[in-house]
Amino acid sequence: MTEVTDAIVEAFDRLIPQLSSSNPPPSAEALQALVDHDASTLLVAEEDGVVLGSLTLVLFPIPTAVRAWIEDVVVDGDARGKGVGEALNRRALELAAEAGAKTVDLTSRPSREAANRLYQRIGFVARETNVYRYTFG
Repeated sequence: MTEVTDAIVEAFDRLIPQLSSSNPPPSAEALQALVDHDASTLLVAEEDGVVLGSLTLVLFPIPTAVRAWIEDVVVDGDARGKGVGEALNRRALELAAEAGAKTVDLTSRPSREAANRLYQRIGFVARETNVYRYTFG
């Protein structure tokens, strides 16, 4: 995707509350900044012009490799169980491999049982690591 349309903004207005209750949906400007950013690829799954889900792939070089992260995977409640999340993740994996990434990381809350089963089914392996977060403000 290279241009954010009103339909995309409306889709994120519907999807983001299904992903996070603590973050508001992004504005058109924020979505366009995401799309325009060199490190980010916004993938969107559509059927008959209706956005069913999205995923953000982040790729960036570090001294030891090209790192890849999958973030903010969300599939509309009405489309869950129909392969949308799997298709988005598989496309992200293809793009990461093409960019030279050796691994792709993601996090998922334990309560997202279906998502965790999907990630394991397509080959993600839980790592033994601590995840730390520093919050500003």
